[in-house]
Amino acid sequence: MEMEKLDFAADRDRAKDFLTNFSDENGQPKYLNLLQDVANRKLRAVQIDLDDLSTYKGLEEGFWERVVGNTRRYVGIFAEAVDELMPEPTEAILADEDRDILMTQRVDETSDSADPTADSHQKMPSEIKRFFEVYIKAMTKNSPLTIRQVKASNIGQLVKISGIITRCSDVKPLMQVAVYTCEECGFEIYQEVTARVFMPLLECPSTRCRVNKVKGNLILQQRASKFLKFQEAKIQELAEHVPKGHIPRSLTVHFRGELTRKVTPGDVVELSGIFLPIPYTGFRAMRAGLVADTYLEAMSVTHYKKKYSEYELKGDEQDQIERLAEDGDIYNKLARSLAPEIFGHEDVKKALLLLLVGAPHHKLSDGMKIRGDLHICLMGDPGVAKSQLLKHIINVAPRGVYTTGRGSSGVGLTAAVQRDPITNEMVLEGGALVLSDMGICAIDEFDKMDESDRTSIHEVMEQQTVSIAKAGITTSLNARTAVLAAANPAWGRYDMRRTPAENINLPPALLSRFDLLWLILDRADMDTDLEMARHVVHVHKTLESPSLGFTPLEPSVLRAYISAARRVMPCIPRELEEYIATAYASIRQDEARSNAPHSYTTIRTLLSILRISIALARLRFSETVAQSDVDEALRLMQMSKYSLYSDDRQRAGLDAISDIYSILRDEAARTNRLDVRYAHALNLISRKGYSEAQLKECLEEYASLNVWQIHPNTFDIRFIDP
Repeated sequence: MEMEKLDFAADRDRAKDFLTNFSDENGQPKYLNLLQDVANRKLRAVQIDLDDLSTYKGLEEGFWERVVGNTRRYVGIFAEAVDELMPEPTEAILADEDRDILMTQRVDETSDSADPTADSHQKMPSEIKRFFEVYIKAMTKNSPLTIRQVKASNIGQLVKISGIITRCSDVKPLMQVAVYTCEECGFEIYQEVTARVFMPLLECPSTRCRVNKVKGNLILQQRASKFLKFQEAKIQELAEHVPKGHIPRSLTVHFRGELTRKVTPGDVVELSGIFLPIPYTGFRAMRAGLVADTYLEAMSVTHYKKKYSEYELKGDEQDQIERLAEDGDIYNKLARSLAPEIFGHEDVKKALLLLLVGAPHHKLSDGMKIRGDLHICLMGDPGVAKSQLLKHIINVAPRGVYTTGRGSSGVGLTAAVQRDPITNEMVLEGGALVLSDMGICAIDEFDKMDESDRTSIHEVMEQQTVSIAKAGITTSLNARTAVLAAANPAWGRYDMRRTPAENINLPPALLSRFDLLWLILDRADMDTDLEMARHVVHVHKTLESPSLGFTPLEPSVLRAYISAARRVMPCIPRELEEYIATAYASIRQDEARSNAPHSYTTIRTLLSILRISIALARLRFSETVAQSDVDEALRLMQMSKYSLYSDDRQRAGLDAISDIYSILRDEAARTNRLDVRYAHALNLISRKGYSEAQLKECLEEYASLNVWQIHPNTFDIRFIDP
């Protein structure tokens, strides 16, 4: 035992030597600077990095292995070393009045009555003096273990695991040192608490009470005791780590001090911590016998995907984003980098890119909120890669939840009331929409959901809250989420003989909440089918997409670019207000003229145009919305509509060339001018779903009929007959 104490004393000296002499890349004393920040009360955590410990030359061989193999003990040794090395504050500190007054009083009392024969309970434990916590972080180069790979041989060791957080308790105070005062002798008695439960002292153990043979009554002093922040969480294996035929395993994780509130349910994280046993207590101990439960005492938390707000751009990422922002074709490149293995769907991918970027939320002076998130519904025939697009978007988004219609009840999407196993109280468990707060919720098989479950989404899509009134709990939870839904038409495939309203089979109240509704039809076309088949065969053979003419951006680069774009808050200039209002009014008039029972253009459509325009301006890092952004927003709105009503034009009996001519003639009549600029003409017809090749064909055909003249260089149009 004496030998062991000597070893620990020697290791404490080694820890002090490491903390004093270790320097970072710039030659600065890394840990001494850290301790100075702790002394100035800027930090509360001292994190010892095992990467630094392994590269430090002045350590005895075997010290590093002892730290990894007996981490719980060495956290205490490093804490003692920090106690001895702690410098004086160099700045004026914000005093914690209660704590500082009590500490000053205790130091005076202990210096006055330094009795060597005093009971151990009367000696002030070092934990009560500390205003910091020590954590030991695992090495970064070691790959994390799965929960299945953590065995009994790892007990007491520092392990690194990866998984998804499934549930988190509230942060509660955990007693670290219990302080009592004796009614007889007036002494302060200290009791260190090392487990989740402890037996309070009932009789005073002080020398005076023992000599006087008095059983002094002890009173627990809550204000003088020391408490730590404590949070319990469950981490579950990732789906890719579960062997076939097995169900995912989970492990309890305890977070203390500064590590609390670092994780939320749904986060994919890498944790390093000490794997420890914990005996059962109470009646469970009688049933369990010698069996103990295990848990992980967390030492560090690393998120795989940071939130946009927490994203800190590194130097090379900043340069790369600046280079990308200067690229004139960045909008198309970013869109084509989304799921490059999926053929076509270019406009759909552009819409999904804008869903990731979104627009800022607005809060008016009277408290009314206007949402900034875009909602998109992809409806189409089977086999058009809707689910693959959804999965890819969830992969790119830093916070995303994927659910399916049949597997989601209304409670599963919003919030459920459950009994907390720790406190036995009724608590709210957030559903998919609450878990994806400030992220994206992808709902597949949207059409298969029960109508009663689907109504729970209405409030989330517009008010962005979930209101609950059940089991005595009445509250409103935030669900600031962008909904991305995928659905099949009513009869499995789109039926051309029925109206779009019959095919879509979703209520108007829900349809009007979607900013964009895409209908993706699987039409037979020889050229397109050949191209798609070649694309699919190439992906199947090489496991990568065919050449796009540029290198597709990685999801990590996309996340970095989008996080930088989301910091921009564009505004709409006054000169564009009338243009947007006129465009909205003309859409309403077109709808009234066409008398389409399946078209739902409401004031929400105008808000959608504004949101999409602002998202486009964000992609350009522009502080103001340009007319080109509004035109592109209108084009996307029209493309999403025209993909719905692509068969209407054929019913009207107009071929593409005649329709383009009538659009250009109406525009010339409206402006009362004979000239129509080529760029403006292209913008007009692309809104109606026609291509540039069809416009050129129309220009040539009607120029040969002497209806108009075409400028040889600019292709501007001039009507001959007014």
